[in-house]
Amino acid sequence: MKSNVERLIAEKLQREVAAKTRRHFIKQCATGMGGLALGSIFMGCDPLRPQQAGTGTQNGFTERDLNPLATLPPPFSPRVKNVIYLHMAGAPSQLEMFDYKPELAKLNDQACPQSFLEGKKFAFIRGTPKLLGPQATFKQEGESGNWVSDNLPHFKKVVDEVAFLKAVHTDQFNHGPAQLFMHTGSPRLGRPSIGSWVTYGLGSENQNLPGFVVLTSGGKAPSAGKSVWGSGFLPSVYQGVQCRSKGDPVLYIEDPEGISRDLKKNTIKAINEINKKEYAKYADPEILARINQYEMAYRMQIAVPEVMNINNEPDHIKEMYGVEPGKESFANNCLLARKLVEDGVRFVQLFDWGWDAHGTDPSTAVDLGLKNKCREIDRPMTALLLDLKQRGLLEDTLVVWGGEFGRTPMQENREGKTMGFKGRDHHGDAFTMWMAGGGIKKGASHGTTDSIGFAGVDGRVSVHDVHATILHLLGFNHEQFTYDFQGRPFRLTDVEGEIIREILA
Repeated sequence: MKSNVERLIAEKLQREVAAKTRRHFIKQCATGMGGLALGSIFMGCDPLRPQQAGTGTQNGFTERDLNPLATLPPPFSPRVKNVIYLHMAGAPSQLEMFDYKPELAKLNDQACPQSFLEGKKFAFIRGTPKLLGPQATFKQEGESGNWVSDNLPHFKKVVDEVAFLKAVHTDQFNHGPAQLFMHTGSPRLGRPSIGSWVTYGLGSENQNLPGFVVLTSGGKAPSAGKSVWGSGFLPSVYQGVQCRSKGDPVLYIEDPEGISRDLKKNTIKAINEINKKEYAKYADPEILARINQYEMAYRMQIAVPEVMNINNEPDHIKEMYGVEPGKESFANNCLLARKLVEDGVRFVQLFDWGWDAHGTDPSTAVDLGLKNKCREIDRPMTALLLDLKQRGLLEDTLVVWGGEFGRTPMQENREGKTMGFKGRDHHGDAFTMWMAGGGIKKGASHGTTDSIGFAGVDGRVSVHDVHATILHLLGFNHEQFTYDFQGRPFRLTDVEGEIIREILA
């Protein structure tokens, strides 16, 4: 019977043989015409090709190798250094929040003109639907005079801090692909999310926390799943790390009973020495990601419980946000977002589920469920802007708000039938987003839609334009910020995108 040592040696030899068999086929046998063909495919996957300059070396490793989240300066002078992105998963109705259409109110319950329907595809509308007037009351607020509905009574206090984009458009009208497009620049799986691009390009200022943190609320994850904060073809160390505002912020954050910090430290050190030798042998970038993730997890055990604790915030701050300690809520996540950027986290992504207003039941009706969703976000997102501003953080932080598309000015008539509640179908031709923070023109409003809010008629901007603008504010030229993969340079904005200069200060 073999001893434990003999079994370990046998297992090691077996793994080495298996690894050599696979890698020798690619490394040693990829010659001739077949090798040329393979080379064009694998060129972008070669971890030895320099993607981004590192500084200094240690035993053949650059600083960037050993610490992929080390802080890097942007190529150009930035206006902000952090991003908080508030995504309303399901697509909020701009017509009940920011895009006031009095003409649509006059046309309420009238048949939609065929000119709006010809050649158009909708997710659920069939035949000729009826127009649905705004299910909210609007007023012009602040010195800017921008329109805000009575669904957002707190937000009107900060309306002069934000810049609206009233005519954003997308060519996707189903949630999953549209969310992927909004966050990765492509409606198909496999591309890095914007948070991954940003942390790849800039690293993070706090080496004890992830550079890209994700917080969810609403009871469910986005329709596109975790791919909307995935790293795609970038090293996995740049993917978003999902934390929780209820229970332990990260699962298994505590060590098992009997495991001391010193034992944990020595264990990780020994494992990573082996990992470094493996990288020297195979040059697989995921080995470097694994090294960093072991070390990051060790440091997070101390840093995360502190930064994710909202109980130690003053009572007036908790009241300001309307937080609910111990629960999963958008309010808790907004306060956590402020704490995270305050502690140097580069990109914080909030997803709030429940905005799909089809009118199939009271929770998805634009005059019932939508009002409740607005009530959940109104106070916290207003508090977030005010809190960032009073701490001097807003000038260094970009706050982005929006959904994956908008809603139709017509009432949904699923399969041509009248719905039991008032709802609107998916609509990519026009929707509203807003930005606030460093480099943003306060109180601006760019873009207008037609008299019923069906399509943009002036100042139309695309998802790629939004991405180009975010990268510009962080100090990147979106056309030059690339990553080589499968033989060609990829970028977040693909081959499109223009900076939206009308909203820049």
